[in-house]
Amino acid sequence: MAWCEGLVAPRLLISPLPSISNQRGHANLEGNILALRHPQSGKPTNYILNEGSLHELHWFKQSYGSWFLGDYVCEDGSLYVSTPVDPVFVLLPIFEEARMKKENDQGMYRQLDEILYVEGYPGYQHLLSMTKDTMKIVCEVKEIGSLQYFRLDNSKVLTWLCCKVQNLKSTFLKLDKNYAAQEERETLKDAVSILGEYVTDKPWLTLLCNHLQLEIGETHKEGIQAETSQNLPESNLASSHAFQSTVVNGRSMVSAKRQPKKMKTETNSKNIRDMFQKATRKGTS
Repeated sequence: MAWCEGLVAPRLLISPLPSISNQRGHANLEGNILALRHPQSGKPTNYILNEGSLHELHWFKQSYGSWFLGDYVCEDGSLYVSTPVDPVFVLLPIFEEARMKKENDQGMYRQLDEILYVEGYPGYQHLLSMTKDTMKIVCEVKEIGSLQYFRLDNSKVLTWLCCKVQNLKSTFLKLDKNYAAQEERETLKDAVSILGEYVTDKPWLTLLCNHLQLEIGETHKEGIQAETSQNLPESNLASSHAFQSTVVNGRSMVSAKRQPKKMKTETNSKNIRDMFQKATRKGTS
């Protein structure tokens, strides 16, 4: 837990990144914030890059509240949370565009510096070092001399997505015993639904649903959400995408489709744990 000094006014940040805060618990985010495109919606979204680890920056706020930080009172009771995200999700859309695939043509091989050049989003250039190893799991790679050329491969992406589905299904059983009593198909749809918040319907969610013999409409479900905002207030950050945070297997998945649930007016102060109440899934008891 640290204060955010990269913002106009101090804010409270909860992060698993100990190296971004100093001994006084102050976190200077200036230079660590990257504005990248959300992998599902394409809208500008904030990420933190720290020591080769990519984290999403979430913003939560209740109707009323303040923070007591030592001798300092933070009038704004909002809360920033950073959670790890698999960079493959973030990089998948730009690799899809870069190959310029046409029908039966598998597309072009491109160098990483070409792929990571996205107009209006210089933050992708900072991901170059992690991209070399990360994207080999979903790409074909050709080496010509000392140069490497990458091209996204649909079969590898499908294998990677199926692995994510299996990891989510296993995690569901650990997090909620009610999933043990749920039909296998319903659990499968829940897992695909979460992935659907991070990949586009075409081609990836459609490809995955066809492989798993699911209708894509079955994976679009309504859910209970925490209070979130599309824009981070009073900050020098790029506009952030509205999302719901779901942490699964050490990675965070975000909801980019559904609108925030309206919060009731609170009359008493709350413990921080009350901001992260467990949401009961529809169809479970």
